[in-house]
Amino acid sequence: MLHLGADELQAGLDEIRLSPAGEGTVELIVRRPAEGDREVLDEGTLDLHEGLVGDTWRVRGSSRTGDGSAHPDMQLTLMNARVIALLAQEREWWPLAGDQLYVDLDLSPENLPVGTRLALGSAVIEVTDQLHTGCAKFTERFGHAAIRFVNSPAGRALRLRGMYARVVEPGQVRQGDPIRKR
Repeated sequence: MLHLGADELQAGLDEIRLSPAGEGTVELIVRRPAEGDREVLDEGTLDLHEGLVGDTWRVRGSSRTGDGSAHPDMQLTLMNARVIALLAQEREWWPLAGDQLYVDLDLSPENLPVGTRLALGSAVIEVTDQLHTGCAKFTERFGHAAIRFVNSPAGRALRLRGMYARVVEPGQVRQGDPIRKR
């Protein structure tokens, strides 16, 4: 995969800023059944306790909990589809970012403050206060310029690396479903 430079990434900001604010689309659903594995789903089940059913979120645990268990406010990760399209260049590489839901929606804290509920398919999720900044794997896959880009002041203002959410109403979600503020 080609890693873009800072200038190429900056040039993509105008397109990212065109993301819809009120209602968008679920572009891709990805389940992580095992470390390093990705399954692209046409339809996924969102569960109150499991997050995306079949994903390893629960068994991976978290360094942000005292006992290392899964963090309840980090059940799901959403990433803006326009951002990953820029970073990955090819749709087949999108799942490597490690997120479960790729959506065409403005994920900025200004548009989706903590506590905002989003309806997608028959499920409802809620934006949490956990900061999503990327990891060494993200840097390896998309490059140093990409991690600096998503964590820059503009990147944080737009939540370019994505955001965490938790399931508040279980249900089904399919690629192509609308995602909207509730």
